[in-house]
Amino acid sequence: MSPRDRTAPGPSGTTRTYAVAGQTITPPPLVPGLYLVATPIGNLRDVSLRALEILAAADVIACEDTRVTRKLLAHYGIATPLTPYHDHNAATALPKLIARLGAGEHVALVSDAGTPLVSDPGYRLVRAAQLAGHPVSTAPGASAVLAALAVAGLPTDRFFFEGFLPAKEAARRSRIAGLARIPATLVAFETGPRLAASLADLAAGLGEREAAICRELTKLHEEVRRGTLGELARVYRELPEPRGEIVIVTAPPAEQPAAGAEEVDGMLRHALERLSVKDAVEEVAGLSGQPRREVYRRALALKAQCDGPAD
Repeated sequence: MSPRDRTAPGPSGTTRTYAVAGQTITPPPLVPGLYLVATPIGNLRDVSLRALEILAAADVIACEDTRVTRKLLAHYGIATPLTPYHDHNAATALPKLIARLGAGEHVALVSDAGTPLVSDPGYRLVRAAQLAGHPVSTAPGASAVLAALAVAGLPTDRFFFEGFLPAKEAARRSRIAGLARIPATLVAFETGPRLAASLADLAAGLGEREAAICRELTKLHEEVRRGTLGELARVYRELPEPRGEIVIVTAPPAEQPAAGAEEVDGMLRHALERLSVKDAVEEVAGLSGQPRREVYRRALALKAQCDGPAD
C-alpha cells in the first residue's frame, strides 16, 4: 500500500484518530505534501477541526518544541510522531523532511503557538518544499497578531507587523525611528523583562500615540490594557514584571507633511547601517514621502561621506 493510498493505519500500525467531546473520529485521507497548521495561542479549544484532521492523519509533525506540541496532541488523543524542527537544527532536519516528502509522505508543520512562519521558523522548509515540487497547503487558524489587533480598539484597515523589537537599546531606538512614519497601526511582540523599556523607547520615538498591551490572549489571565505609550510605560515600570505572551499594538501616526532634508538624512543614516543603498532608499522614500530620485541622491552623498576619500 503506497503512502498516497494509505488512509486508516498510522505509523507503526497505530490507528489514525482524534477525539473531540468524547467522540473518536477517523480523519479523511490526505494528499501527500507539506501542511502548515495553525495551533492555539493559548486556549486549546481554539484549534480548528481541519487542523485536528491533518495532525491526526499526518505521517509526522515537525514542531519547534515537542513538549509544547505533545500537550495539544494529548488533549485530542492524537498519536502522530513528532520531530523537532527549529532554527538550531534546520541544517540537518530540513533535508530529512524533504526526503520524507519525496517518499510521498504527509508532513505537518506547526509552531509552538499560532500560525507557522509568523515570527517562527519554517520559511526555509516551505521554500525548499516548493522548489522540490511538493504541494504546500495551509490550515489557517489562531494568530496572536490578528487577535491583538481585533481587541486593541485601534484602526485595523492597515497594519504593519514588526515581530520582536531588537533587544539592545540602541538597535531598538534605531528601529523605532524607522517605524515612526509608517502610516499604519503597528503590531509588535515583546517579552515581560523588556516591556517597560520598549514602551519608553516607543513613547520617545513615536510620541504619545494611543496603544494597547495585549497579554496572555485567550488564556485564563488574559489582559488588555490601553493608554498612551507614555502612560503605559509608566504603568509597567511600576508593576511587577509581566509574564506570558505580550503583543504591543500602537496607533498609526497623524497625517504628516513630507519629511524635510534633515529628517530624510537622519532616516537614511539609520537605514544604511542595516541595509544596502537600494533597500535603504526604498524604505526611506516610502516613509518620508520624498521622491525616490532625491532620496537616492542623498543616500549616495551620505555613503560617500561615510566611506571617505579613496586612497
